[in-house]
Amino acid sequence: MTYPGTWLYAPADRPAVVEKALRSGASAVIADLEDAVDAERKENARLAVLDLMERIDHIAAEVEFHVRVNGLETPYAPDDLAALGASPHLRKVDVVRLPKVESLDQVAEARRLLGSSGPGIHVLIESAAGVECLNEIVRAPGVVAVSLGEGDLAADVGISSADDAFDWFRIRVVVAAAAAGLPAPSMSPFSNLDDQPGLRRTCEHGRRLGMRGRAAIHPRQLPTIAESFAPSSDEVARARRILEEAAGHTGAQRLSDGTFIDRAVVFAARRTLRWNALMTEPSEDAS
Repeated sequence: MTYPGTWLYAPADRPAVVEKALRSGASAVIADLEDAVDAERKENARLAVLDLMERIDHIAAEVEFHVRVNGLETPYAPDDLAALGASPHLRKVDVVRLPKVESLDQVAEARRLLGSSGPGIHVLIESAAGVECLNEIVRAPGVVAVSLGEGDLAADVGISSADDAFDWFRIRVVVAAAAAGLPAPSMSPFSNLDDQPGLRRTCEHGRRLGMRGRAAIHPRQLPTIAESFAPSSDEVARARRILEEAAGHTGAQRLSDGTFIDRAVVFAARRTLRWNALMTEPSEDAS
């Protein structure tokens, strides 16, 4: 079964875990060279990723493969990026996740090290400086997605780790992504593996703020994330009714239930059905 809208982190220095993650049903797997890997294991992790890139077609060809490199403020990032860029299997990497981005120069440096044929860059905003430069960062050449790193952000800004403390930042990154024509941002991982109700509650809250999908740190979080971000049956039914009754009309109109709608409502209905197709149909069709 596939769980769309899910990104699963796996420590890059444990290739067996990464391979297991690729078979977990996540829509994308992130081989993590950063937080999940101790300093003395960085080189081993990098070599493991290069080896996996060579073999990945035989493991899970349909799953997106992402690599989170170390931040450019560390001595490891240049070697991470240069090694990926020099690999003849670079095309196997769909996205490079660049953590702790605070400036356009960092994005440009990552692209230089990856090379002109490098994959798109998913920027992670994890500091006050990154938030303040957010609108410029998301428009940088090569950037294909953006999300928050809420743990580091809370530490940097000094806010509570309570879920609603991040709402202002979440809304800001949702608006910045939309303005730049990027996909709606996914949520940061939920750290308590034993709190499935809490995971669901925070996913549903993030969805109301405009976020779509979530990164996970364990496969057992995937079903809850996918279910939480899928439109409800009532939302899908209403979206279909709106499009059926709006067919052939332009501007505002009155629906059969008495509700007035306009082009913005029709646009939102189309978006709901597109998201429903992404979140529901692959799971229903999967064997």
